[in-house]
Amino acid sequence: MYVCLCHGVTDHDIRRAAEAGCGSLAELTMRTGLGSGCGSCGELASEILGEARGRELPLAVFAAAA
Repeated sequence: MYVCLCHGVTDHDIRRAAEAGCGSLAELTMRTGLGSGCGSCGELASEILGEARGRELPLAVFAAAA
């Protein structure tokens, strides 16, 4: 399924990035461009990345605000 329509990033792309060692939403953005367009995909992408890594990840916006 497409998670980021702006950059054509799928849930499979996110899981592959996690398997390759991607550990944060910021790193996923650097690798794929995900979230750098309209940004509406961030929450779902974070959930998928967290599941693939076996843990829940905070959204980058909230981490920066804390």
